[in-house]
Amino acid sequence: MTIKVLVADDQDLVRAGFCMIIDARDDLEVVGEAGDGDEAVREAARLRPDVVLMDVRMPGTDGIAATRRITAASADPPKVVILTTFDLDEPLYAALRAGASGFLLKDVRPPELADAVRVVSRGEALLAPTVTRRLLDRFVAVQPAEPVRPASLARLTDREVEVLTLVARAASNSEIAGYLSLAEATVKTHVSSVLRKLGARDRVHAVVMAYDLGLVHPRPSL
Repeated sequence: MTIKVLVADDQDLVRAGFCMIIDARDDLEVVGEAGDGDEAVREAARLRPDVVLMDVRMPGTDGIAATRRITAASADPPKVVILTTFDLDEPLYAALRAGASGFLLKDVRPPELADAVRVVSRGEALLAPTVTRRLLDRFVAVQPAEPVRPASLARLTDREVEVLTLVARAASNSEIAGYLSLAEATVKTHVSSVLRKLGARDRVHAVVMAYDLGLVHPRPSL
């Protein structure tokens, strides 16, 4: 099944380059382009892409604000991958809070960009474990002191709680399989069930919910 992609960047050459990379893959297709955040929001609603590649800094509505509007616009919004020139913490934190599913630097190699689109389209997180921990430590610090426990947590089995806890600790599916002595395919099934029962957009959102629920806690700063 072809993955539909919307590319949002205010620089024509950069946008054209990303489009060429995406369209060169048989399983990926660029269905639209946007030159600013407002246009990205409109095109996402009109074209209903699977994935949006979103630049952070654009005139008018920036990529973070556009991401927030896109992910809040429907019950099944597209996955958003934030693209930026610099590996700065603040855009990372803002992107996560806005509902982004991934974060990439613009100097990413073409095969990695294509793989990133595939990864987030499957509902998986596009963050290295060290980045995940850095993001979550900061994210949890700004959450309310009394987290709200959704009733959906009671629907998780004991095994699913174990899996969610390990996901929140930035373990990969293969690592979880090793920890719990399960087949990796079984872990994938458990992760999918956790996302569905919690109503999580993707793996990143599930991790944030795990921290909110108190299943795991950020490590204290040294």
